Amino acid sequence: MQDALPKKTLQGKTILVTRPAHQAAALMSLIKQAGAHALPFPTIEILPPQNPQPAITQFQQLRQFDILLFISANAARIGMEMIQQQGTLPQTIQVAAVGKATTRALQQLGVEVDILPQSRFDSEGLLATPQLQAVSNQRILIVRGEGGRELLAETLRKRGAEVHYAEAYRRTIPNTDPTPVLQAWQAGQLDAAIVTSNQSLDNLIQMVGEAGHKALLQTPLVVISERTREVALERGFQHPPQLATSPSDDAILDTLTTLFQPHNNTE
Repeated sequence: MQDALPKKTLQGKTILVTRPAHQAAALMSLIKQAGAHALPFPTIEILPPQNPQPAITQFQQLRQFDILLFISANAARIGMEMIQQQGTLPQTIQVAAVGKATTRALQQLGVEVDILPQSRFDSEGLLATPQLQAVSNQRILIVRGEGGRELLAETLRKRGAEVHYAEAYRRTIPNTDPTPVLQAWQAGQLDAAIVTSNQSLDNLIQMVGEAGHKALLQTPLVVISERTREVALERGFQHPPQLATSPSDDAILDTLTTLFQPHNNTE
């Protein structure tokens, strides 16, 4: 039987948590229970789209689509809210989710997921699923935030699908003072950072600026997708980022615990 609370395996550590403020509370609580200090520094703010009408129009035409694809937990939560304002989800449509957190968000809303990656939880993993191989003449609606990678749509179009977007939200950089983070680095008291998306990583680099750039690249990272791990290495991070087995808070905490086990400190 597992303990109700995590053991004090992170005693004395300081962990930077970059999740949006409304999504960080549970993870920060787990980190504190493990004996560490959780330093909040949201690097993404989720806002409504400047013009929601194009997404609304797509959601009003859901019966014309074969597959509805959610690219993130925010896309699931916000997109389903918009869909429910227009009516109900057609029973004939297949629902795809990019990963476990997105799946969990949909299940909490009573939506069954038909298409889910089995290993790599990103666009590449989704494109590898058997259901998205033969999609010629199928109509696919991708629910996402404004902008982002085009790999998914481009590849599905090459496979013969007709692909449209419903951009249900936008991501911005919060106007947050980086001084506490810079001070933690100066004091040698920032031991790791948790980054949960590519944009969050790039925003973090921008937000700490030149003053924190060198220290940031020397900070161990915990990430939740292989793509974010690759981006971090491209950006010059000196420690190979640790990839959590899933985006769940428990999996992130397990990865942090592994990061600070004695045998990892000898590398």
